[in-house]
Amino acid sequence: MKVTERLKKVAKDTLVKSALELLEKNPEKNIDKLFDLVKKTVYKDKENLERIQQVEKYYNENPATHDFIINMLKTTDKKCMNKFFENFLSNAIWYGMPKRQKFLDEKGIKIPLVILISPSMRCNLNCTGCYAANYSKEDDIPYEEVDRIIKEARQLGIYYFIVLGGEPFFNNHMLKIYEKYSDCIFTPFTNGTLFNEELANKVKQLGNVVPMFSLEGFEEDTDTRRGKGVFKKVTHSMELLKKRGILFGVSTAVSRKNIDRVVSDKFVDMLIEKGAKMSWYFIFMPVGKEQDVDLMLTPEQRINLGKRVRQIRNSKPYFMIDFFNDAPYVGGCIAGKFYCHINSHEDVEPCVFAHFSVDNLKNKNLIDVFKSDFFKELRRRQPYNQNLLMPCMMIDNTNVIREVVKKTGAKPTDEGARMMIENKEFQKSIDKVAEEFKPLADKAWKEDFGCKGNYKMSKG
Repeated sequence: MKVTERLKKVAKDTLVKSALELLEKNPEKNIDKLFDLVKKTVYKDKENLERIQQVEKYYNENPATHDFIINMLKTTDKKCMNKFFENFLSNAIWYGMPKRQKFLDEKGIKIPLVILISPSMRCNLNCTGCYAANYSKEDDIPYEEVDRIIKEARQLGIYYFIVLGGEPFFNNHMLKIYEKYSDCIFTPFTNGTLFNEELANKVKQLGNVVPMFSLEGFEEDTDTRRGKGVFKKVTHSMELLKKRGILFGVSTAVSRKNIDRVVSDKFVDMLIEKGAKMSWYFIFMPVGKEQDVDLMLTPEQRINLGKRVRQIRNSKPYFMIDFFNDAPYVGGCIAGKFYCHINSHEDVEPCVFAHFSVDNLKNKNLIDVFKSDFFKELRRRQPYNQNLLMPCMMIDNTNVIREVVKKTGAKPTDEGARMMIENKEFQKSIDKVAEEFKPLADKAWKEDFGCKGNYKMSKG
């Protein structure tokens, strides 16, 4: 390790130790001191300082934000809280950022903040419209390959991994990965049915695993798609984790059918009561084998989802992310910029909704994949639209994915993606979705955002 790198690590470790000491003594009393400590550490970094000051402002001026942070500090297991602070806030955000930035400054290679990886597509459920039942153990990424990928990612400054599937806890060897890379944070998106006392204890012991439970809504919505009894199993799993002080959240696919229920006060209050700390909303996308455009949100529903999420964030002690409507805060589309997806065949895709690839990690290093013209072309074109409420190359700016695929030679990695670029009838239906959304998006962009977004982050 070079001298400068060693000094940065010493500074990071000193900050983390001091911060954790403050939080352990009296989190509510010492949180102002924590903000001061962090600001002193990053005072030369203008952008990070502004972000920290914004969080501090929300904490001091917004009762919901204040209550959320205090609740998280008071109810979270000590080791889980320490790992979140060390691995995510310190390693992934602070310590990893200059390592990633160096590649961009010196070599023009953009290293993402987070990697999404699907080690296995196998699952214990057979949900309506899902493809997981078609996969076997032979389709998994071998343990040795997952180990290599995580190791190479850490060397590039990536400490945050979202684990998809299939069902992430179906593969026991992933627990070995979480344990081996104890300085990283892992977020498995799970159906929540495999948790028992033993698994809950293991996750608490690890400390660096923050599960996201998939819920389609209440019992009827969830069980209709996922199977009878699944909702009760998931909520029981949430109770197991809450009892142990383990950080966890909820992931919800929002469709035309369930939107009213999943943004209701009743649903959100239930999640808070069960111990969840955050929700990620993903609008239903016609990818994979689910090419049903009629399940997508109407333009009015999509705009109202964003308004509702912002309202909840400002009124309840709960954190929410709307994957699409929050795009103005991060410069539009984040695919191939702040994250990428490695599927179970080891194809590297820019997004979990954009199943196209030019590179496969078998017999190839991760750094070489990030050099690809595919990712560079996507970044060069961003933002795809000056209206950041229309960030997506798949459903908002449909010409982008077709043009980029043609220019770079990217190949579809599943049949749904192939339809996106080859099936004229399907293309017409997606183009119509984009055309119908544009007038309402333009109106909301002007009225709700004043035509202003974080363009500084548009290129990553």
